Amino acid sequence: MDQITVKGRRFVDALGRERIFHGINFPMGKTDPPTLEEGFFVKSRALGFNILRLGPCWSKIEPEFPGEYDEAYLKIMDGIFDMAERHGMYVFLDMHQDLWSDFGAGVGDGAPVWATRDGGYGYTKPKAIWAEGYFWGKGIFHAFDHFWANGLVYGKGLQEHYADLWAMLARRYGDHPAFFGFDFLNEPHPGSPGGKFFKLVVAGLVKELALLPCASYRQFAKDLEAKGIGPALDILTPELMRKVVGSAEHLSRKFDLEVYTPFIEKMTKAVRAVTPKGIIIMEHGYYSNAAIPFHGDAPAGETQCCYSPHGYDFFVDGPLYDHASDARVGCIFGEARRAQLRMNVPVLAGEWGATGTLDDKEKDYPWFRHIEFILGLFDSWGWSNTYWAYWHGLYEYDNFTAVLGRPYPVAIHGTFANFKVDPKAKTCTLWYTPAPDWESHPTEFFLPDGYENVDAGPGAKISMQGNLLQVITDTPKIVVKYK
Repeated sequence: MDQITVKGRRFVDALGRERIFHGINFPMGKTDPPTLEEGFFVKSRALGFNILRLGPCWSKIEPEFPGEYDEAYLKIMDGIFDMAERHGMYVFLDMHQDLWSDFGAGVGDGAPVWATRDGGYGYTKPKAIWAEGYFWGKGIFHAFDHFWANGLVYGKGLQEHYADLWAMLARRYGDHPAFFGFDFLNEPHPGSPGGKFFKLVVAGLVKELALLPCASYRQFAKDLEAKGIGPALDILTPELMRKVVGSAEHLSRKFDLEVYTPFIEKMTKAVRAVTPKGIIIMEHGYYSNAAIPFHGDAPAGETQCCYSPHGYDFFVDGPLYDHASDARVGCIFGEARRAQLRMNVPVLAGEWGATGTLDDKEKDYPWFRHIEFILGLFDSWGWSNTYWAYWHGLYEYDNFTAVLGRPYPVAIHGTFANFKVDPKAKTCTLWYTPAPDWESHPTEFFLPDGYENVDAGPGAKISMQGNLLQVITDTPKIVVKYK
């Protein structure tokens, strides 16, 4: 497998071609059993997936004491890497956490109990949604505060323990052919400032709603009566979102620049002491998932870095997901696009999508259109992505996997400009600038079921290798009619 590197805003393979990755998350720290089988990789490749975001948890790798790693758990990870290599699928490591830890009995996951300092507040069971601890959970705030302050645990800074963990993983997987990169911490939460974020955003929302004209409330009441709460909440427009989150942006800037970026630099230094391989995958903070601008930057002196935003509509993971707003999610990822252009790095959107109601294997659910919208957005910017998330049994829903497994350009011998899929017409179009040596290597498209026609200009060389369409041409526009 080619070692993938970063050049400007592009992922590049050994042939110098721009690469785009479509894939999926496997949160093995949340999953029982925490394993994958060969069949997963066979089906993933049939869907066009070429990358896996593998999410172990710190508590599973280093459960009892610093420096004592669970070899049985690591061997499960070894097996996943080996299967991925056999099927030509890259893997990047996401040290997954939600709510810092499970605190021994909670709904979260992440850090082991020995690395958790909750200030004596303990764990509070959520009453409505799993994430509410991020808004007012004092124990969770204190645990993050202790981590960001590099507080002592067993006589050593907690971030140093964490860096040792990542150095061990770099030694174990840095030379593996399937290894893609390091995602040091899932959705980093700022700790105590997170409570201030939440209060400012709620206060900003109340203020902005109070300023809306009466006609907006009349329309809200009509929609609520006629269509229900989902469509009625379209009152929360992108314009309103930007005003609301703007009230907390100063807190985000401080966390991004003074806390999070130095942490990324420390972890980068730890893995770079072990290996020059692997891309540094930089997420944004938890509240940037809601369109608060991200102000961080690549680690100083590090050229092999990409940006990995996450984004979901408010109605994710529930029956109201049928009413997910394309406009709101477009606002979230539009803000991430601005961060990408500022940082001048490629994007690998680490989490997006999730699922609404999915209990019928033939139904065309309304939220499928939302998934297509997000994919179309990523296509237009040339973003790589990993869908959240695989769970055992997901691939049995052919109605849903057909939405995910759609055409895209895997390798572009030239410079990407735009890509668009029209699912109704069954066409996809790539606009790009062909490389000066355009005859030397093909541009490749993933096509689930082959093609009927390719318009790539006179003299184009066209072939099919498995489900990869290969095109050699100097024409800056390629149109494929797929089956």
